[in-house]
Amino acid sequence: MMRQPDEIRPGAGIVAPGLLVLLCIVLAACTARPAARMAPAEPDADIQPVFIATQRQPDRPGELGGPRADRVHYLRAAVSVPPGHEPGRIEWPPLGADPDPRRHFALSRMQVFHDAESFALDVRNARTGRETLVYVHGFNAKLSESIYRMAQMRADFRPRMPSVLYAWPSAGDPRGYVYDRDSVLFARDGLEKTLQLLTAGKDERVFLLAHSMGAQLVMEVLRQSALRGDGRLLSRISGVVLMSPDIDPEVFRRQAEAIGPLPQPFMILIARQDRALGLAGFLTGRKPRLGVIDSREKVAGLNVKVLDFTALADGEGYDHSVPVTSPAAITVLRGLIAQADRAGASGFADYMVLEAQY
Repeated sequence: MMRQPDEIRPGAGIVAPGLLVLLCIVLAACTARPAARMAPAEPDADIQPVFIATQRQPDRPGELGGPRADRVHYLRAAVSVPPGHEPGRIEWPPLGADPDPRRHFALSRMQVFHDAESFALDVRNARTGRETLVYVHGFNAKLSESIYRMAQMRADFRPRMPSVLYAWPSAGDPRGYVYDRDSVLFARDGLEKTLQLLTAGKDERVFLLAHSMGAQLVMEVLRQSALRGDGRLLSRISGVVLMSPDIDPEVFRRQAEAIGPLPQPFMILIARQDRALGLAGFLTGRKPRLGVIDSREKVAGLNVKVLDFTALADGEGYDHSVPVTSPAAITVLRGLIAQADRAGASGFADYMVLEAQY
């Protein structure tokens, strides 16, 4: 018999010169960052459900985050988005302060599942169709931040399918770039298991959205599945979007070639002035990353579409998440999603440079 999930409620527990950039990273690492906190539900708030599959080790009940775990843990959060929410923003409370649900993001509810089957059943019960969105976060991501980012994207884009955050064990520290790259390799089997779990039923499918280093994890899992001959799982991928992917373009080509025909639609969202990827390029031997490519030739012959959001950037978050943090980009992307619903991805050019709509 499947055990009921435990529930936690409110009251329960262009790049600058290299040395300068590294100095900024060290200083940033010493800066405290906010964390998700529980608060009573606000009647006018927008409550967004976020399912979570994570390979972070829970330290104690109610605490989000921790080191690598030897198995996948499953949770469900209800995130309260304030009535005055602005697209692209996460309205955090002042550092150290309790959230006011009228003005800030807050956790209104948290459930912990004791087994994968209970988690999968809850996801299925939340669906109106057969598809689930799976979001894989990027480098230097704390679990609190990733949960709120998923809730913000749900509030801004209103997907019709339930959303699962796959939280691989990032160090959540800008000094942990090498640690995070190792964690991507550590997390491959866990993500593959989660995708298999979400597609176990008849005609069940998943749509993958990956950010930054999370794109490397997604590509590695697709490659791993292809090399195993797991055509069933690959056939259940209804689409892939890589946002600001932190991947060497040559490595991406080899991954794509090993996978074979890529799931469709397959899109790469870039911003050429992405300062976070500029730093990643510096750390990897001055090699530009996939998320800042400047021509379609870099992905020619791979049947992928590239959307360039450079003109829509507003400087938020080092321009590393432009499609979901820039209000102008969100407006344009909503229009593209509506267009895709009507005509499909075949209506897009292979390389599109997007412009602001006034």
